[in-house]
Amino acid sequence: MNILDAICGNGIGFTVDGFRIVYTIIALFMWLMTAIFSIQYFKHHERNGRYFFFFGVTLVSLVGVFLSKDLFTTFIFFELMSFTSYAWVVQEETKEAIRAGGTYLAVAVIGGLAMLMGILLLNNGGYNKYLTCGLIFFGFAAKAGVYPLHIWLPKAHPVAPAPASALLSGILTKSGVFGIIIISFQMMNGDIGWGKFMLALGVITMALGAILALFGVDLKRTLACSSMSQIGFIMVGIGTGTMLSEEGALAMRGTMLHMVNHSLLKLVLFMIAGVVFCNIHKLNLNDIRGFGRNKNFLKICFGIGVVGIGGIPLFNGYISKTLLHEGILECEHILGSGMTSMVEWIFLVSGGCTLAYMIKLFWCIFVEKNEDSALQEKYDGMKKTYITVPSMFAIGLSTLVLPVLGMLPAKTMDKIADLGSEFMHAPELEESISYFSFENLKGGLISIVLGILIYIFVIRLFLMEGATAKERISLKGGVYADKWPAKLDLENLIFRPLLLKILPGILIFFARILDSIVDFVIVVLRKTLYSDRQVPKEYVEGNAITHFFGDRFDRIHYRLTKEDREPVNSYEHRMAMANLRASESHNIISRSLSFGLALASLGLLCTLTYLIWSAMK
Repeated sequence: MNILDAICGNGIGFTVDGFRIVYTIIALFMWLMTAIFSIQYFKHHERNGRYFFFFGVTLVSLVGVFLSKDLFTTFIFFELMSFTSYAWVVQEETKEAIRAGGTYLAVAVIGGLAMLMGILLLNNGGYNKYLTCGLIFFGFAAKAGVYPLHIWLPKAHPVAPAPASALLSGILTKSGVFGIIIISFQMMNGDIGWGKFMLALGVITMALGAILALFGVDLKRTLACSSMSQIGFIMVGIGTGTMLSEEGALAMRGTMLHMVNHSLLKLVLFMIAGVVFCNIHKLNLNDIRGFGRNKNFLKICFGIGVVGIGGIPLFNGYISKTLLHEGILECEHILGSGMTSMVEWIFLVSGGCTLAYMIKLFWCIFVEKNEDSALQEKYDGMKKTYITVPSMFAIGLSTLVLPVLGMLPAKTMDKIADLGSEFMHAPELEESISYFSFENLKGGLISIVLGILIYIFVIRLFLMEGATAKERISLKGGVYADKWPAKLDLENLIFRPLLLKILPGILIFFARILDSIVDFVIVVLRKTLYSDRQVPKEYVEGNAITHFFGDRFDRIHYRLTKEDREPVNSYEHRMAMANLRASESHNIISRSLSFGLALASLGLLCTLTYLIWSAMK
């Protein structure tokens, strides 16, 4: 008998469909590229064996998630993946890495417990669908980086090795989106309330991530916040697709394609960030400024990543964002909700912010000169030694995929979307999509114009210091300043105080009150209903054992008869008092709530042991 069947009523099962095949291939491709790139990145690192061990185990776990047949199997591999990928975050073993790892693990564990509770409720039947799906969603959203569970993203990426960041951002977050799609498109499809909830979280995640990235002055942190924003774009597609249901083909296809695009784009961008870090060992924009001025290979690859994620026509990001935008318009047309009109503008502005912060990174690294001329000269001298041939191969091949997808959408991206239709319960398209018609180009062009304006008049004018305002706007100077208020860090503002101080304090307070109430009730009952019926005429001190041994010790020590001893100083009296104190302590403990809970825990442990023993027979 399968032990999992015996205990949980479930077994581990796998299945295959178009969506699962696509993401298994993407996972294998990304692992292969990052493994090749890791040759350069970890050349001078210690503890490489540990990294590559968890590198392999995490791949197996992730593929297990994507090929899982049911939510129980998904949960098993999902939790295994969370623990193995934790080793990536703490790989460097710095103070910042350990703290970020703690945040990552805490979010993963809490999310996993919520998911497990939801799965058990689902299997039990007779459940409230919103409660059950909400609990399961919480677990998946924690991994995906959906607001407000995004707190691990900006902390983990800057400290994790660049190959790990590429995988954490590019595909491990998609394992969370994978689960959210199951809930929304398979379990809650057509539910307007659930769709609005997904849409609201998507809009917040999309906009907040874009704002955080605009303020970023750390290369990998900016890319991490960008990942949060792009997950928000995907969530918008999930929300509109859920509400539209049978009419949601465009939104559902856009959801899958933006997942694929974001995975491939972040693979390229984080590997290039890794090249920068390998050479400089810094990530602050002011320090890495001008590093790539004469490095044409890196400049072209990063530039393709910029225009891809920025939604420029003829590149892959434009295709998926166009479908998501059309899904919003279709939702407004069919459901007539005034809310979607506002969502459309937030979508377009967030797209503009995406282009703006990516232009900031490209201009800083590949166009501007470093203010330290000696440092710039050093960067220029690295032209032939900054990257190895295997790394060039990994980055170049990963980059080559992006324009191919964008320039041939009918032969590439439409085929990918068709493969995912069954899994996403997406209806068939009634007619082919004209991606480059004026109507579809219009939304992308609005975002492009907004992006250029945001870069010049927000980033250059307000988010940079030094030089004059005119010089900054004309792209001729300035220092990148970290102007995001530290007090707005949700982890330090809410989550750590809540989970480490406030919540434990509240639980301890109520536990003490409950324990005191139970003890008080027992004492009252003991003195009233359960008091002694007969009061003995004379109190007898001690018992037969204390009398026997006390008398013997007294005879040996005092060498006196019983009648000649001092009762207070005798061993017999002292042993009787010790017995009385032990009896009182035993009564207090055995009547307390804590003792009852301890016995209950022991009973549960015995029950679990018996179940496992029975299952293994």
